[in-house]
This record gives sequence, structure tokens and C-alpha cells, in this order.
Amino acid sequence: MSSLFSPLNFKRGPSMKNRFMLAPLTNLQSHEDGELSNEEFHWLTMRAKGGFGLTMTCAAHVQEIGQGFPGQLGIFADKHIEGLIRLAASIKEEDSVSICQLYHGGMRAPKDVTGYTPICPSDNEETGARALTQKEVQQVIDDFVAAAVRAEKAGFDGIELHGAHGYLLCQFFSSEINHRDDQHGGSLENRSRILFEIIDGVRTQCQEDFMVGVRLSSERFGMKLDDSVAIAQRLCDEGKIDFLDMSLWNVFKDPIEEDKQGKSLLSYFVEIDRKDVRLGIAGKIRTPEEAQRALDSGVDWIMLGRAAILHHDFPKLMQANSDFEPAELPVSREYLAQEGLSEKFIEYMNTWKGFVAE
Repeated sequence: MSSLFSPLNFKRGPSMKNRFMLAPLTNLQSHEDGELSNEEFHWLTMRAKGGFGLTMTCAAHVQEIGQGFPGQLGIFADKHIEGLIRLAASIKEEDSVSICQLYHGGMRAPKDVTGYTPICPSDNEETGARALTQKEVQQVIDDFVAAAVRAEKAGFDGIELHGAHGYLLCQFFSSEINHRDDQHGGSLENRSRILFEIIDGVRTQCQEDFMVGVRLSSERFGMKLDDSVAIAQRLCDEGKIDFLDMSLWNVFKDPIEEDKQGKSLLSYFVEIDRKDVRLGIAGKIRTPEEAQRALDSGVDWIMLGRAAILHHDFPKLMQANSDFEPAELPVSREYLAQEGLSEKFIEYMNTWKGFVAE
């Protein structure tokens, strides 16, 4: 049997029954106040039932001002815990590890969504975002930690910190965006300090076996490959996280930076001394052959996004037939509804070129 169906253990928390993780996917399905909707619940639990070894929520915002999209799941207030209890329990009932992704949009949390002027490590003319004060940076750290505590109270096995895709934590990492002259700006150590302070806070406030993961971008969004590798290596060296989730956009591509080309982008992260930290990847893994090739590259698990939208039971389908042919795009609205997407989610997918048949 394929190595994709072997179990994977972590330094903390439960083991995965296989190497398939559900990617944290924006879907616009929650209530406007951030409370879990039945549509969001159905979409996620359907993937847990479909055989994913780990089911991760979409990005859940840790401050009201951090909401990046309409209908986004929230975890910034205790009112969110009740719905999250229901979700975490149902995921775990399917023998799937339950992870809540924690997020703050920063300058990518528009005023027309939040009602507030967006915030950023530094003033940002393009988005109209204002710089955070030192006191506000500490509040962001505290609110990420408080959100992790809520996730634990709700029964999740752990959390993932969203440090990718140009959102607030990634904005701090970027020398192009972060122009602060205090302890959270300047050197890479200072620019990434916020992440390590959040991790320390979570480790202090949550139980010893609570899982912590981090999602990083390897490039784009103001990130340099060397900086991404350095942050990833430090996370592994310090051993306070359990898994590292690299969002590569395409797991088989070469780096954008010309002087880094000649070997795959993925290889830069496979070569890291990971110690006890598990490494996984996301980016255009669509077929069983690609899933196996991605795992064989030397990572510990793979993450499916579009493939999981098209097939809620991709792991079960592949286990039954390692050569199964995934659905070809575009697909009908009726097909997506059968796969557990609500009308709001289908409308969102219609903004992805060539995904929904019209």
C-alpha cells in the first residue's frame, strides 16, 4: 500500500491515520459575526468523513479588525466557542486530527469588511493601513494566544498560525513591508519576533500536548527565500512547534529568484534539519500520482486544497484505486453542491477562472 496511508505521529498530540491534510480554505460560509454556520460545519465534517487524517478550518480571525473576508470564521470572542466545540468534536469522531488555523489579515483586512482602518507593521500607502503602536503589537500577540486558548477549550487538538500569503504575520516578516525601528523591525530576528512570542505564549497558556503548527510562504508577498528558510530552520531548532506547513503554490516549481534556480523550491525546505518537526506542503497537488510524487520528495505529509474541494473523499478514493481519475475542471454547480459546498462557497469558487462551469 502507498506510504500516503501510513500513520504519522507528532511530538505532541494525536497521530494522523494517513498523510492527507485538508488545506485551510477560504470559503465565505460562516455567519457575519464569525460564528460557525451549518454550511461551514457540513463542508469541514464531510472532509473528515472522507478520510482526511487531519482536518483544518479556514483562517479564523483573532481580532475583529483582522477579518479579511465576508463570512469568515471567527475566534476573537468567547461567543465563538460553542460552535467550535460542535465542529471539533465532529471532526474527531471521524478519527481525523482537528486543527483551527489562527489568522489576522493586517493590511489585507479591508475597511469595507471590518469597518476599521486596516493595520500593518508600518504605514502602507497602497492599502491605507496604519502602523501598529508597540502596545497594539503586544495586543495582537495576546489575542493570538487567547484564540489558541479558545481553540483548546473548544476541543481542538491544536492550532496553526497563519504566517503566509501576505497576512499580518507575513507582513512583519517582510523587509519590503515592515519598516519598524523597534524590536519588531529591522533584522530578520526582529521582524519574525512576533511569531516566536506568540508561540511562547501558546506554550505557556495551553496544555503540554496541544499541537502547534505554522504556515509559511516560501516566496512572494514580500518574502525572500533565504528569510523563509531561516525562519523555518529556527522553528525546527527551537522545537516548540509540531508541524511546518509550507505553502508553495506549486510543489514542483523552481524558485522565482534567479540565483536560487537550478533546483526545486521544495528542495530548500526538505534539506532543513527538521529534528522533531513534521514538514508538509501545499500547492497544485491534484492527482494520485502527484500526491505520491509530492510525498516521495521527502516531506512528511501533503495538503490538498482544490483536490479536496472536488473530492471530499480523495483519500478514500485513492486508497480504493491508486489510479483514480479526478474530476476535470470546470465542474457544474450541482457537482460542487453534492461535494458539500454551499451557494456562497460556489459563488466564491466562480471567481477562480475555469473552476465552475457556466
